[in-house]
Amino acid sequence: MDNRSEVREFLTTRRARITPEQAGLPTTGARRVPGLRRSEVATIAGLSVEYYARLERGQIAGASTGVLDALARALQLDETERAHLFDLARVADGIPTSGRPRRRTAGKAASRLSLQWALDAIKAGVAFVRDPHQNLLATNALGRAFYSPVIGDSGRTPNLARFQFLDPASRDFYPDWDLFAQMCVGIMRAEAGRDPHDRGLQDLVGELSTRSEIFRRLWADHNVRTHGSGTKRFNHPVVGELTLAYEELAVTAEPGLVLLVYTAEPGSPSAERLQLLASWATAPADTPTANG
Repeated sequence: MDNRSEVREFLTTRRARITPEQAGLPTTGARRVPGLRRSEVATIAGLSVEYYARLERGQIAGASTGVLDALARALQLDETERAHLFDLARVADGIPTSGRPRRRTAGKAASRLSLQWALDAIKAGVAFVRDPHQNLLATNALGRAFYSPVIGDSGRTPNLARFQFLDPASRDFYPDWDLFAQMCVGIMRAEAGRDPHDRGLQDLVGELSTRSEIFRRLWADHNVRTHGSGTKRFNHPVVGELTLAYEELAVTAEPGLVLLVYTAEPGSPSAERLQLLASWATAPADTPTANG
């Protein structure tokens, strides 16, 4: 991925979304561009128009922390966007992957027995390990039952992004499909900013851009996000609708990998359905389920 192009597109899309009113500027006369003008961003950030124009052309190498902070404030970036801006600047300065430790290969991480034991120890929630390429590397028993539409029986490593954009079954599994699509692309965008030379991620982006017009459009928006924590809705083919809270935890022994745990509010209908799914996961094949 070309760093200058990434910087240029990120800054221009951030500038275009801010209205003069949001920036506290007076509005006079017709405006030829959406959002703020370059000169207005430069003024708010305390930069010369010429210097800001250079930054927006992608010439961000050498920009100081003070300049980047001023730019983040002027463009009203949230914490994830600010981190993405700094990642892009570090890449331009030749500092790889935000100074993070070198990543190990996903295969070695997924085969580590102690990591699988930790997953298996989680009984009441869906637990799985995901890499920066959206590969589902390892799960607990409930996770395998929960993600059965994603895992399938192809033998290929399950990939959440491919399922999201290339498998029609995702429309049923994710009731809030559009929101999930935006989240997926935003997470991938943030990963690409941290490590733009990640060949596996580049290949995945190229594949999805070729095969999915929606992915291509969302990728062009240059929105970034982190997962962190929150609530999601799912429609599981065995137990029906589930509303689950999620927490994302970094696997510090394997930089780049994250452990996600989905749980239901105790005593809620979703908790009962999740328990039913756990029973289904361990039941003999001919045991009847809630849906048949």
